[in-house]
Amino acid sequence: MKRPQGFDEPVARAPRDRRPAPETAPEPQRPQRPSASAGARSQAGPASNAGRASSTAAGYRADDVSTEPITVVTGAPAVSVPTGSAGQATSVLAAPAGSVAAGDAPDAPMAARAAAAPPKTARATKRELAAASRERRKYERQEVRRFTKRSRRRRIAWSVVLGSIVALVVVVAVGAYSPLMALREVRVEGAARIPVAEVQAAFDDQLGTPLPLIASADVLAALSDFPLIETYSTETIPPGTLVVRIVERVPVGVVDTGEGLELVDAAGVVIERPAERPEGQPMIVAEGGVAGEGFRAAAAVIRSLPAEVRGQLVGATAATADDVRLELASGATVVWGSAEESGQKAAVLAKLMAYAPPDTVGEYDVSSPTSAVTR
Repeated sequence: MKRPQGFDEPVARAPRDRRPAPETAPEPQRPQRPSASAGARSQAGPASNAGRASSTAAGYRADDVSTEPITVVTGAPAVSVPTGSAGQATSVLAAPAGSVAAGDAPDAPMAARAAAAPPKTARATKRELAAASRERRKYERQEVRRFTKRSRRRRIAWSVVLGSIVALVVVVAVGAYSPLMALREVRVEGAARIPVAEVQAAFDDQLGTPLPLIASADVLAALSDFPLIETYSTETIPPGTLVVRIVERVPVGVVDTGEGLELVDAAGVVIERPAERPEGQPMIVAEGGVAGEGFRAAAAVIRSLPAEVRGQLVGATAATADDVRLELASGATVVWGSAEESGQKAAVLAKLMAYAPPDTVGEYDVSSPTSAVTR
C-alpha cells in the first residue's frame, strides 16, 4: 500500500546527549540590522520555510538557528521600499501621526497637563507681556544702580556736606536774628571818671534789638556824649549781653584860657574845668594855646615822663616845638628841647635825678641825651 503524500518517514535524528552541559556564560548577542536578504526571505514565503526545514532536517539543532529581530508595529502598515538591488526590498514602518521615537517620549503627566491646558486669552497674554516688561525694567534699573554706585556715593557725600552747611547757616541766621539774641544787658569796663550808669543809660534805645543788628554807628552815637572816652571797643556775649570797654582820656595838664582853668589831655580835649590846679597836674603855657605846635610838643614830653618824675612836675612851657622846658617842685628846671627821642631823654633824666637830687642842682639839660649835664 502506498502512503499518502506528506507522510514520509521522518528523518532519523542524532541522539541527544542527556548529560548536562557545562555552565558557560552566554555570549552577548549583537543586535543585527535587518538586511535586504531578511526582507527577501520575508517575501519568499513557502520557499524559504522549506529551506529552513531542510536545514533542520540536515541535523542542526533548532536552538542554534539565528533569528532576525522582529519589529513590532501597532496600527501602521509596512511599506516596501526598493534599496537598489534587484529583487530586494526593506520594510519601512509608517509611524502614526503624533507618535514619538522610543526614548524621546515626554513625561506623561506633563504632556497631559499641556494637552489639558486651555488656550490663553488676549488679556492673559497682555498680562504676561506687562509682567515681562516690568521684570525687564527692574533688571535694567539694577544694572544702572550697580554701574553708577561710585558716582551715587559722591553725590550723596556732597549732598550731605552742602545740606549741613545750609542747615548751619539757617540755624545761625534764625538764632542771630530771633528775639533770643536781643540786647538785655550793657556791661561797662574801664570807666574811672565816667559814671557807669550814664553809659548804660545811653543804650536804652537799643534794648530789645538783636545783637547782630547793633551796628558800630549806633555804638558811636551812644558814646559820643562822653568826651572823656578816648577809645572804646565792644564785644557781644550771647544771648543778650553787650560789653563796652572804655579807655578814658589821660590829662596832661591844666591850661589857662582866660575864662578859667581847663584840664586837658594830649589832644587838647577838655576833661573838666577845675577851680584851681589839681594836685599832680602841671600848668602848661604854650604859644598858640592848645591848637599850637608848642602845646602838642609839651604834651608829648609830659606823657613820656616816668611816674617818679611826673609827680614832681608843676609846670611846662613851650615857646616853640623845639624849646620845651619843665619846672620841678624843688625849683629846678629841665631843658628838654624838642619832643624827639623823648623816651631816651626821660630815662637819662631819671638817672640824673637819682645821682643828683633836684634840691642840690638848679638845672638838668637833657636836650642832647648822649651828653646830659647838670648845673
